[in-house]
Amino acid sequence: MMGPAHSLSGAAAWLGVGAAAAAAGHTMPWPVLLVGSLVCAGAALAPDLDHKAATISRSFGPLSRWLCEVVDKLSYAVYKATRKPGDPRRTGGHRTLTHTWLWAVLIGAGFAAAAMVGGRWAVLAILFVHMVLAIEGLLWRAARPSSDVLVWLLAATSAWILADILDQPGSGADWLFTEPGQEYLWLGLPILLGALVHDLGDALTISGCPILWPIPVGRKRWYPIGPPKAMRFRAGSWVELKVLMPVFMLLGGVGCAAALNFI
Repeated sequence: MMGPAHSLSGAAAWLGVGAAAAAAGHTMPWPVLLVGSLVCAGAALAPDLDHKAATISRSFGPLSRWLCEVVDKLSYAVYKATRKPGDPRRTGGHRTLTHTWLWAVLIGAGFAAAAMVGGRWAVLAILFVHMVLAIEGLLWRAARPSSDVLVWLLAATSAWILADILDQPGSGADWLFTEPGQEYLWLGLPILLGALVHDLGDALTISGCPILWPIPVGRKRWYPIGPPKAMRFRAGSWVELKVLMPVFMLLGGVGCAAALNFI
């Protein structure tokens, strides 16, 4: 899928988690619902860090372009080192390492640990990165023609304001994980979820997605999971724009209302 659909599906997924949490008696404070949905929307773009033409590659200027090249080469090296006889030969690393459940778990756990150990500045950095990605994804038509500096300023301001709100008593810094020292441990969850939602979205497209790696399936270790071929579509097609994105918006609205106990 394309960036806007990925981000929208990420936001909808976290709002759905909020609805499930409310039903289970762990209602999210509204700042957690808001911040989590934005972080998840941003994280849903991050697996394309292995693609030099993806939205994330231009989100942070030369730094993200360089990082995309590094991740592409790393992913390709891992693919070559672990492929089985049934896996096709490739010339790049797109839709390999960063499109797996293992990557999602590691990246979610890494950011959760950084948020818990690094304190306020680590939280601000995590929020800033994901706010930039969320703006690029959710406001794609408005963000693309604008200056990168304007997007970064908006993201930095949003991160600072949201961190201040979360730091207030009862606003959610210790949501779900309540032991002393576990503040912001929950930040890893929307990041993990965003990566998984991205993978599931790509699995709906023609190429499928090797979500299960490193678990082998038959003669392949990089088996492209997806629905039957007849149910798949091309990224950016009318199915994505006219069907899936409105569905994501509807599900997100319902999830938000349920999470806030309006329904």
